[in-house]
Amino acid sequence: MRSREEVDATLQVAKLDPAELLPAAQCLSFSADADAADCYLLQLEPEVCAELEAGRSLVIRGDKDEHAVLCSKDKTYDMKIADTSNMLLFLPACETPEQLCADKPPSVIYTQIAGFSNNYWEVRRCRPKLKKLKKLLMENPYEGPDGEKEKTLTNPKYTTDDLLDQIQASEEEIMQQLEVLKACQVEGYWRILDFDYEMKLLNHVTQLIYTESWSFSKVPLSICLQELGPLEPKEMIEHILRSYGRQTIDEGEIFFEMNEEKICRATAQMLLQNAVKFSLSEFQEVWQQSVPEGMTTTLDQLKGLALVDRSSRPETIFLLNVEDLPEESQERFNSLFTIREKWTEADIAPYIRDLCSSKQTIGALLTKHARSSTQNGIKVYNSRRPIS
Repeated sequence: MRSREEVDATLQVAKLDPAELLPAAQCLSFSADADAADCYLLQLEPEVCAELEAGRSLVIRGDKDEHAVLCSKDKTYDMKIADTSNMLLFLPACETPEQLCADKPPSVIYTQIAGFSNNYWEVRRCRPKLKKLKKLLMENPYEGPDGEKEKTLTNPKYTTDDLLDQIQASEEEIMQQLEVLKACQVEGYWRILDFDYEMKLLNHVTQLIYTESWSFSKVPLSICLQELGPLEPKEMIEHILRSYGRQTIDEGEIFFEMNEEKICRATAQMLLQNAVKFSLSEFQEVWQQSVPEGMTTTLDQLKGLALVDRSSRPETIFLLNVEDLPEESQERFNSLFTIREKWTEADIAPYIRDLCSSKQTIGALLTKHARSSTQNGIKVYNSRRPIS
């Protein structure tokens, strides 16, 4: 423990003028309990700090074989350890220059170091890791009441808490993805409908609309439940209306405005799922005949779901769902360039748009992962690295 005289002597050796310094000197010493293993530093962005200051929680998520992420209520952050060349000291009772008065007589303040570290956790906003969500729910798709009778107790089911425990994303992002996947709760468990069962429910609804001569923009919920309730559970009928329509209210009664693009897209998926490739002209003809009367099919409805091969003769179309592609950027590009060596931006954009961060464009992503060239006057992109 240094005395004031020892402090002044040190200043003299260092050729520092005490008059230019604050009068108080802090003498640091390690406490007996100081241990680097007990302390972890977290560098937070202002918006994450605000979450804690507001009394809200942050959660670290990730299984043992996964990279840890930090989640707030609605955002996900990547966590990485950053080393520092200087040792960082934790001083609970340390006073800053702003707290020390310049008009006090010279003194020595003795402060103990509670802990130390040579690194800290760096937190940066990242895309939520949601691919696992569909994988878990597809382990046991819901096939309707009859299909459930044939299943055993060992078929996995997941509650909201189960998903929050296993998915590396914030609660709000998980809930949004469940809506995208058209998942619903059955007896307290989140389930994805088996696609054939989903199309069966949708067909019931569209047939009723045709039979009753309703407009697709105004489908009454109460009559749908009354007419289709004997065929399927009422909660499933309402779920399919919510999945393929938008709720409106007129004079206190609930109606649904059916979404033409979603219905046409689902019909195309049904036609393509069992075919390796489909002649484009034949597919377009069958597709138009298969959708409800009054709806018009266009290839723009299939972005991110199916890919057209213009180079083949005749031209073909095949199923390529963006939901089935890898989640990491480099793996996604490797997969896409394995499927097709050269891509136009229009063709590849639907398959990489979800990889873009809030400040990143599709063009910037292509510049990073692909090499451009011109083919027959059209700009195309191929892989920057050999694809095995």
